[in-house]
Amino acid sequence: MGLMSSNATQNALDLALPGADDTRREAMAWLASLAKERRLSGKTVEAYARDLRQFLAFLTNHLGEAPSVKAILGLKPLDIRAFLAARRMDAVGSRSLMRQLAALRSFARHLEREGFGTASAFAAIRTPKVDRNLPRPLSASSAVAVTDAQTRTSENRKPWILARDAAVLSLLYGAGLRISEALGLQRRDAPVNGIDAVTVTGKGGKRRSVPVISPIQRAVEEYLALCPYAIPPEGPLFVGARGGPLSPRIIQLAVEELRGALGLPDSATPHALRHSFATHLLAKGGDLRGIQELLGHASLSTTQLYTKVDAARLMDAFNAAHPRARKTGAA
Repeated sequence: MGLMSSNATQNALDLALPGADDTRREAMAWLASLAKERRLSGKTVEAYARDLRQFLAFLTNHLGEAPSVKAILGLKPLDIRAFLAARRMDAVGSRSLMRQLAALRSFARHLEREGFGTASAFAAIRTPKVDRNLPRPLSASSAVAVTDAQTRTSENRKPWILARDAAVLSLLYGAGLRISEALGLQRRDAPVNGIDAVTVTGKGGKRRSVPVISPIQRAVEEYLALCPYAIPPEGPLFVGARGGPLSPRIIQLAVEELRGALGLPDSATPHALRHSFATHLLAKGGDLRGIQELLGHASLSTTQLYTKVDAARLMDAFNAAHPRARKTGAA
């Protein structure tokens, strides 16, 4: 069997792998192939080695003896489900279980390639479903403060730059744009002089028209009035300090500074303004299908996440304020 050269991979090999001699030998050969043939990083190989070690340790208890290659190939789906259930009991999340199952399937394929037989049980297990994280919107007052150029007047920044950042952030919160969509607008697309909509290109090259309310129009007009550069019609609407295209990182840094000034959590990002747009529209009775179109979501299920946000906020308010929700309240 070939030896692995990198220190990180060697550390993975040095992990105490339970199991019969043939299992341990094939495990080391599999880890070597991950590093040399598949060129996985040392950290990934270490993680896979740890995943396999935990599985083999479980099997030792589950089967009552150190598992051999034959025993592993003879496992039933129920045995692997028992392992995943045990990991769940240890509070291991779905994403970690997905990686662990991927590691075990990779080891099973190695055994098959080496001619030991078919490990069908591993392929029969469904991949754990990963819960989608709920969006974390800002409160309405915080979102408005983030988009207000006056919030940053104490910073040592040129007025036109503060106005530019405010205009970009206004488009994220007031129109629900992605940061890439806002920065992809050209000068001729500017919602000024009575233009009350912009056409943007979203994910998958899908184009959509988004209405722009008057406060956003005023923010863009103020930025253009202060901008020291003559921007051609086909040029980017929002430019950097030297007149070139504006980097998304500049807007991210602006929001980081605003987080500090306003005492907002780390979840307050430019994209959180888009979440806030959808959540606040929904809270005011906005139609879910309409919000889907405004956001440019391909699937309604993506937009429906915001109904869960609203429900979660409602329950938080209920638990905080309603007498019967309090543990000390009336029975």
